[in-house]
Amino acid sequence: MNENNEVKLGTIEYADDEHTSLPRLIGMRLPPLAIGFVLGILLPFIISRFEELLTRDIRIAFFIPFIIYMADAVATQTESIYIRDLKTGKASFKKYLLKESFVGLILGLVSGVIGGIVAFLWFKSMPLAYTVAFGMLGAIVVAPIVALTVVEILELEHTDPAVGSGPIATVIQDSLSILIFGLIASVFFL
Repeated sequence: MNENNEVKLGTIEYADDEHTSLPRLIGMRLPPLAIGFVLGILLPFIISRFEELLTRDIRIAFFIPFIIYMADAVATQTESIYIRDLKTGKASFKKYLLKESFVGLILGLVSGVIGGIVAFLWFKSMPLAYTVAFGMLGAIVVAPIVALTVVEILELEHTDPAVGSGPIATVIQDSLSILIFGLIASVFFL
């Protein structure tokens, strides 16, 4: 800790609720939230690009929150583990990228198959089942890559990745998940 009770390791100032002042914590957390807010404004525009598709079969929209949640959950796990290991000095970006890419692929395959089966059993629609399955697979495969890349960029910029990666990686991942799901739905429904 320095004289302001802020925790610093190397050249990165880490947010520490126990020792960092409230104004400084807010100052550290506000910029990534502002970036997430601005990028989040893009989400409705991305969804609107698939308006014709959604009006053709509204059931596609039922799975958007599910796809987004699962991809975000996988990304959050990756971020948390990588950030923890960065702080202890045990992390190698290249090793994490390779291993987490395989984790994303396996989790995406399992989730995609289960999601596709649920969609088929619920709606008795093979196009919807394929859309959910491949949409889930694509979104989850991309999730750890986005999470690791955002964390690594923040680390290289000497910014506490625990503060910035969540808001920034989440909005990027959400946008990509919607885009992937929409493009895959376009293949099966247009």
